[in-house]
Amino acid sequence: MKITVHTLSADPVTVLRRLGYAFQRKEGAEMSFIRPLAQAGFPRFHCYAKVEGFGLIISFHLDQKKETYGDTTRHHGEYEAEGPLKEEADRLIGLLGPSARITG
Repeated sequence: MKITVHTLSADPVTVLRRLGYAFQRKEGAEMSFIRPLAQAGFPRFHCYAKVEGFGLIISFHLDQKKETYGDTTRHHGEYEAEGPLKEEADRLIGLLGPSARITG
């Protein structure tokens, strides 16, 4: 799921921290943030933020549990715009203001 914010009020790290997300790491032009929903760390919302022009693109999903490794890597994430993910999108848009829109 993606949210586009056309006008930022502060730098992306500050904006996402105000929304309850913790900075994780920077990978090229994208920054990774998480918002755990339980003390154990999972489930958690995980987002990648990227500055584009004067705005911000936030791509996020819900990690149900830690990824598993072995013969294959399995990512236990939810990407559909329903349930907790839709609720989080609505919460973010409400806090980000009128320049924020769901774009994907």
